[in-house]
Amino acid sequence: MRILIVLPAIDRVRVTAASPRVPNRKMKRFSILPLTTVAALTPAHHEVILCDENVEALDLSADVDLVAVSFMTAYAPRAYEIATAFRARGICTVAGGYHPTFRPDEAASHFDAVVVGEAEGSWPQLLEDLEAGHLRRIYRRDAPCDPAEIRVPRRDLTEHNARHYVTTDAVQASRGCRHNCSYCSVTAFFGATHRTRPLDHVLAELADLPRDLMFVDDNIIGDPAYARRLFEAMVPMKKRWVSQSSLEIADDPELLRLARAAGCIGLFIGLETLNEANLRAVEKGFNDRAGYRRKIASIRAAGIGIVAGVIVGMDSDDTGTFARMLRFLEITGIDAVQVNIMTPLPGTPLFDRMDRQGRITDRDWSHYDFRHCVIRPTGMTAAELQNGADWLYAQFYRLDRILSRFARSLVTLGPVPALVGLRLGLTYRYDNRREHIVGRNPASRATRHGHRAARPAVQKPIPLPLWQLANPSELSKVVKRTDSASF
Repeated sequence: MRILIVLPAIDRVRVTAASPRVPNRKMKRFSILPLTTVAALTPAHHEVILCDENVEALDLSADVDLVAVSFMTAYAPRAYEIATAFRARGICTVAGGYHPTFRPDEAASHFDAVVVGEAEGSWPQLLEDLEAGHLRRIYRRDAPCDPAEIRVPRRDLTEHNARHYVTTDAVQASRGCRHNCSYCSVTAFFGATHRTRPLDHVLAELADLPRDLMFVDDNIIGDPAYARRLFEAMVPMKKRWVSQSSLEIADDPELLRLARAAGCIGLFIGLETLNEANLRAVEKGFNDRAGYRRKIASIRAAGIGIVAGVIVGMDSDDTGTFARMLRFLEITGIDAVQVNIMTPLPGTPLFDRMDRQGRITDRDWSHYDFRHCVIRPTGMTAAELQNGADWLYAQFYRLDRILSRFARSLVTLGPVPALVGLRLGLTYRYDNRREHIVGRNPASRATRHGHRAARPAVQKPIPLPLWQLANPSELSKVVKRTDSASF
């Protein structure tokens, strides 16, 4: 069979035949591991084609025998459009990924078959059944897969589009997370388990990759003993990598040192909130709000940059949350931030609770991208939450603040992490400008009275010692080039 595996994209970034230009968002694209992993599980006698709508137009008239679409909740409407188009031509369609796992009946109303949970085991069985002419509607495993079953992804299938990704060399050493944060779909998908691949499998995969790569683990230190062995083995490899981790890495100085020695230059860490009551409410009390500053300082002192994940609109948030968060991010030296509006994803305890409370106000799945308010918050209005989140994004990624962080990171982290932070910051700024994200601070007097908001009295950006740190003419070229996002 000729099999097309698709990653759908939302409207504002989708590449189409009518709009073929790929948005300059390279720093926010990394691999397409769900697709390349499914491709690796496909028996060799089938031909596999991949399409990521973020970087190439999907041909709805493609000559294929099977179309498989992997998607999260925000991409469900587009996935259903794709399925409808191919089914109208008599082509078999299969859904997989997070949203179909949590809403299998909904997905099955649009697709011929649905893979619930992990693809290992289920996907090969589905293909066998399809060839035999008795396809089932739902495929699911009775238990999580053995990590030894995880295949090396088919990276060869991404080579023609590799230039559009910050890296296509994504590695998964483990799956899942032991924590039970109530908003997290990872916990719901993997059942609060954390499984590690055989270390020799991971090291063999790493040996075949270039220096720069990414671990896409949900928590690279979820098993500290395993992480220690992995990092020790990686030290002589001289790799450079980024990953995701809990803040708990700062509680183990030796593990932190080993991560840096193994080549770690950056970590995405979910800080979520500055409010202890919020942390307890979402089962994330282990984050230890009182230790935030010390732990962030320890990680950055080790030479590792931090991209912080924060959530606004939690039940104990108020209109002052946004200015307090901006001040905290600046004071602690966070290198980049991902601002998420509180979003109850289907399949999570948070969704079930808010659904029971009648607080979900929008069930248009395309709005479940963490950038739209789909709930009735408790400490502010929905409009204030939306405006405050947009304002926080726009303020953090002001050009002067981006350059200030770059200057600081050149000194504290070194040139490579600093340049990564610069390019990431300018990419977020590009997105904000492209989508006209400005927002208003809902705590300001002008906003409360319905007028345009003034900037709050937050900490001023650090003065820029750029001209002592780099050749001015060269730096100006970098800023001009990256500010237009022509990476």
